[in-house]
Amino acid sequence: MPNEEKNQDRGAREFMYTFEDFNRVRKLLHRHAGISLSDAKQELVYSRLSRRLRVTGIKTFAAYIQFLESEPEVEWQAFINAMTTNLTSFFREAHHFPVLAEHMLQRRKKNRDTIALWCSAASTGEEPYSMAMTAVEIFGSSPPVEIIATDLDTRVLEIARIGIYKEEKIEKLDPERIKRFFLRGTGQQSGMVKVRQELRDLVTFQRLNLQDKKWDLQPPFDAIFCRNVMIYFDKTTQLSILKKFVPLLRPDGLLFAGHSESFYNADEYFTLRGKTVYELAPNALAKCDLD
Repeated sequence: MPNEEKNQDRGAREFMYTFEDFNRVRKLLHRHAGISLSDAKQELVYSRLSRRLRVTGIKTFAAYIQFLESEPEVEWQAFINAMTTNLTSFFREAHHFPVLAEHMLQRRKKNRDTIALWCSAASTGEEPYSMAMTAVEIFGSSPPVEIIATDLDTRVLEIARIGIYKEEKIEKLDPERIKRFFLRGTGQQSGMVKVRQELRDLVTFQRLNLQDKKWDLQPPFDAIFCRNVMIYFDKTTQLSILKKFVPLLRPDGLLFAGHSESFYNADEYFTLRGKTVYELAPNALAKCDLD
């Protein structure tokens, strides 16, 4: 599509927005978060960043991008928060959790004091809390499990820490799970539920950018969940991140991927064990040349 056609307004826009603006935004997003956007995401960018222009009082996308490039720390975080996608649910891709349960039981049989799990794209918390529920269901109260849950978006991490959700979020869960792990709101909190403290004590939330050269983590991990996040990265970025997972996993650790993701481009480091569940390839660590 010629640039002049791409630069045409789609109806009466509130802010001036061109394809050049879109290109500058996606380059910034890729540089700072590793996220790749296709041309089809031009309208999504306008919709999400228009809110930031209203908040900042800036009148055009070009001026906003110039402001962003001056790197005010607070606005950078707001930009990342606006541009990241946070679709999640409790026990999403349910086939993974029996695999996780069996894996934790096997780790325990090896007399490991604590089982360490990392949820690398925690979003609003449903995934790490599902991991915590799985741990309590197989070990009972106060299981020997620690879960680190990270995300790039500080806004969703705050929601996750609080652990309060609309009741509709749990309507597909088994009634026994709901009774055991959630408190129902009353009065002004009617229609809301809160994750019980027992689960919240198992999970530590912190901000982490998978694009950062160094991660503030305490390995080794018995399992890493990296589900439905790699689809936003190009193959080069994916491989870079997967290589960094290698030294963080125990030799018998597992890596859980999303249903639409495959790591065949990293077969030197990970081999498929089951449905979107990977284990370290032979000699993966020796092949992993990290700076």
